[in-house]
Amino acid sequence: MLELRDLTRRFGDLVALDGLSFSAAPGRLLGFLGPNGAGKTTAMRSIFDIVRPDSGTIRWQGQEITRTTRLRFGYMPEQRGLYPKMGCADQLAYFARLRGIEADAARAASLEWLERLGLEERADDAVEALSHGNQQRVQLAAALVHGPELLVLDEPFSGLDPLGVTSMEAVLREEAAAGRTIIFSSHQLDLVEALCDDIVIVHQGRHVLGGTIDELRAASDRRRLEVRFGNDVVDWTPELVQPVEVEKRNGTFRALVDSSIDPDTLLASARQAGEVRSFSWTPPSLSELFVEAVGGAVAREEVMG
Repeated sequence: MLELRDLTRRFGDLVALDGLSFSAAPGRLLGFLGPNGAGKTTAMRSIFDIVRPDSGTIRWQGQEITRTTRLRFGYMPEQRGLYPKMGCADQLAYFARLRGIEADAARAASLEWLERLGLEERADDAVEALSHGNQQRVQLAAALVHGPELLVLDEPFSGLDPLGVTSMEAVLREEAAAGRTIIFSSHQLDLVEALCDDIVIVHQGRHVLGGTIDELRAASDRRRLEVRFGNDVVDWTPELVQPVEVEKRNGTFRALVDSSIDPDTLLASARQAGEVRSFSWTPPSLSELFVEAVGGAVAREEVMG
């Protein structure tokens, strides 16, 4: 179990962390979310003593984290942390040796990870000769080559094509199933929703929402209403609805509305307005929870890219 408690960190007048607290459990994938500048990277770097908090504590398995403890951690920074002219296999073996792995075992682990990530034929190639997506795979292998207990990944899916995303998803699921504690940040919220067990959303250095995705969606006081009408385009907005967000397009009405509204009443109203082809009443998506948690203007900009 990784625990961050009441972390604060200032850079001059900028408050990067403002009493941030959360925990990450073994065997689970935690999505660490927030707008740009929310404090995610600062918090991640604090785990590795790259940035030292002004106050607060970080513990692993209930104990203070030491240099020896960190040898059992894996970190994938958002910015490339590889030697561009060094061969992939040699580089991975070197990183494993730095974590205390013997030479033969380090070489075997490097080749195993290159094969697992579909890069066995590029083992002797320099990193700079690889595509951006393949460099990202080598970066992931560098974080995993020593068999870490905790894995912290900053935007690991950035720049990956769909095949690369699928490959990385599979690796993270397998590592979580093996009991690893995994934290990763991403702006790809649909991917986080499909992959993660838990989420933590931070804004302005503070924890603003956290828990399992299913629990958070179910607990929201909003619901996603979608009604698709027949061939005739119906301009329908029920009086009971005071929507947070409305979209009308091609005979389909979508809105994020208060969960206290009776969906049967809405369905009856829609049927009075026209032929109802489909009607759905579902909890909000992770993207919608994110928007609500960190504030509309900022969150919409992040979700839209």
